[in-house]
Amino acid sequence: MSEHESKSAVDASRTSYGDEGFSRYLRRAFLASRGFDDVDLDRPVVGIAVTTSDYNTCHRDMPALLQAVRRGVLEAGGLPMEFPTLSLGEILTSPTTMLFRNLMAMDTEEMIRALPMDAAVLLGGCDKTVPAQLMAAASSDKPVLLEVVGPMMTGSWRGERLGACTDCRRLWGNHRGGELDTAEITEARGELVTTAGTCAVMGTASTMACLTETLGMMLPGGATPGASTGARLRHGVATGRHAVELARAGTPKPREILTREAFENAIKVLAALGGSTNALVHLTAVARRAGVGLALGDFDTIGAKVPLLVDCKPSGAHYMEDFHRAGGLPMLLKELERHLDTSTTGVTGTPLAELIADVRPHAGTRPVVRTMDDPLGAPGALAVLTGSLAPAGAVIKASAASPELVQHTGPAFVVDADQDIAAILDDPDLDLTPDHVLVLRMAGPIAAGMPEAGALPIPAKLARQGVRDMVRVSDGRMSGTSYGTVVLHCDPEAAAGGPLAAVRNGDLIRLDVPARRIDLLVDEEELARRLATFTPAPLPKRGWRRLYAETVLPASEGADLSFL
Repeated sequence: MSEHESKSAVDASRTSYGDEGFSRYLRRAFLASRGFDDVDLDRPVVGIAVTTSDYNTCHRDMPALLQAVRRGVLEAGGLPMEFPTLSLGEILTSPTTMLFRNLMAMDTEEMIRALPMDAAVLLGGCDKTVPAQLMAAASSDKPVLLEVVGPMMTGSWRGERLGACTDCRRLWGNHRGGELDTAEITEARGELVTTAGTCAVMGTASTMACLTETLGMMLPGGATPGASTGARLRHGVATGRHAVELARAGTPKPREILTREAFENAIKVLAALGGSTNALVHLTAVARRAGVGLALGDFDTIGAKVPLLVDCKPSGAHYMEDFHRAGGLPMLLKELERHLDTSTTGVTGTPLAELIADVRPHAGTRPVVRTMDDPLGAPGALAVLTGSLAPAGAVIKASAASPELVQHTGPAFVVDADQDIAAILDDPDLDLTPDHVLVLRMAGPIAAGMPEAGALPIPAKLARQGVRDMVRVSDGRMSGTSYGTVVLHCDPEAAAGGPLAAVRNGDLIRLDVPARRIDLLVDEEELARRLATFTPAPLPKRGWRRLYAETVLPASEGADLSFL
């Protein structure tokens, strides 16, 4: 085949030299140094985005998963070409990976567009990697498949089963309350994260993996196999094989998959999972990229009839490996079948109804995946609130809140994100009671990149008295592995002059989750006077943080950049 007759992706995407023939010639000359000949280069090219990093411990075993995907591509007659993108390791990134989610999405989108490939497989898993990759896919004009590293396995300490990261927070709370000494909390630390993989509970990583499979951007059965299992590698091989089919067909492309109906299915699954509050921000951002109008209130109304069905921490008692053994996401989809639009099709091209037609419960299913007639919790696992403290909306994971606090009025105690919060709350002379409402502000997208600081620590004095939950309110986020009565994503944020900026110590705040309200009980004229004197902090001086602060949308709109 001549240079001009080739239809290979290697030739279709050209570097600009002002001479297209020379560009094709030079490209093949350099690829020859990698050992590729014309037979290799005329195969369907599958680009594989890799997010391996020493700073991303969740992705420790990604090299093995990469090789599995490569094997699948080769078996199906394709040419695998891996390329790196940003890797956002949740625990080791300062100040928060959320600040860099949009940057990773831009990086991935531009590489899919710039590099020669017929289709792409995006390998991720950790909290913000999957949302960033979904956002990139939604903006792409090539077929894309996602594949996650999978959850970690659980450990054991003194006969107690442990898994990151809900247990991390619980044990740390016990340490702050004086139940565990320094030696004990250090000993337990070694059993909290025992393998590679994402958190062992229904945190943000597992929630987003399940929603990716629901949306149809992942092959069925891919959300739950453990990172260290053969099932994970086998799914990787299948992903590689299917990517070649997509490369040859050129369809379906992400926007054909990411329909309104697919997002409505995802919202219903999110409710049944009792999944992470972060999913509301991420799904909204992906939908916006896909051209689907998804409002914050949709998360409350669309899933209004769906109860909590999956018994996984932090809303339940089990772990992701239990969910997988119970049948994983396909089992949940089968239980929700009559509530879903089963005509939707994903990367397989097969309607959802056919994909789950043969799914049947077994003896190990029901302790983890409950039935609609015997749910773990009532509908409303995730609730959207409005009110004078959050006119554009806020969210709460009601399924992980204390029942006695979902209707509560108490005096505010205010801290700002740039303060030494733990030192303030642990002051023994601080006059706080369990009735106080802890308010964190300046933790929104503009002010701080929206860190997972919303689940403020219980003041040490109260923790030693046995207090394990208080109402907490912020414009930031909390980890999907967190629990408690925590109101998040208050919009407008304080840095944008939202009502949160005007809260003062002692102001009464009323939370009423059944009524979907969060209100600051301050006279409107007084509130207006306070906000009139508010002066926002200066924006960052340069670089990505400046661009982000100037263009980021509010949480209720997905916190993507306005020009994307």
